[in-house]
Amino acid sequence: MEHMVITIARSYGSGGRTLGKKLAEEFGIKAYDNEIVRMASDDSGISEGLFGEADEYMRRIPIFKKSAGQDSDGEVFPPGSDNFTSPENLFRYQAKIIRQLADTQSCIIIGRCADYILRDYENVARLFFYASEANCITRVVAQQGVNETEAIERIEKIDKYRANYYKYFTGRDWNDVRNYDFCIDTSSMDYDKLIRVVKAYLQERQ
Repeated sequence: MEHMVITIARSYGSGGRTLGKKLAEEFGIKAYDNEIVRMASDDSGISEGLFGEADEYMRRIPIFKKSAGQDSDGEVFPPGSDNFTSPENLFRYQAKIIRQLADTQSCIIIGRCADYILRDYENVARLFFYASEANCITRVVAQQGVNETEAIERIEKIDKYRANYYKYFTGRDWNDVRNYDFCIDTSSMDYDKLIRVVKAYLQERQ
């Protein structure tokens, strides 16, 4: 295997993003999260603000009616096209960047439906981190400085958005374990032990 690519999907409050960053440090590779949007913006010439507006538009749709499943596979629409700044095209630009990263370097990609976008890549390990409701609430309260009620509302809202977004662009269920190679409940261990367990799994794959 020339290089290793790790994708991370995570429930809100599971600590998945933190784990992704720590894993990147452990392996001496880069972790990409919001950087994907910046890179897609640079590549397309579309402002980062429009990417953010597209995300907000998607959040306002009560139920995503479309299960595209192929939007990441299509060619990007060129400037001047009616669909150039559509949510579908902005997603395709992000998918383009994700593939370029996977083709050229060892890295960790957090979120962005990367597990689906890279589903045909042999050198990709697709991870899913989740945690008990109580554990997620405790983590969100501590990290975000909100009360328990606000934490519950935030968790429900963000996880629902992630599930709907994933369904819209992949046609699959976000929390279906069959989408991933390795799933782990982060409630059961501290960060250091989680890193050791995940690292052992990844090294065994190589």
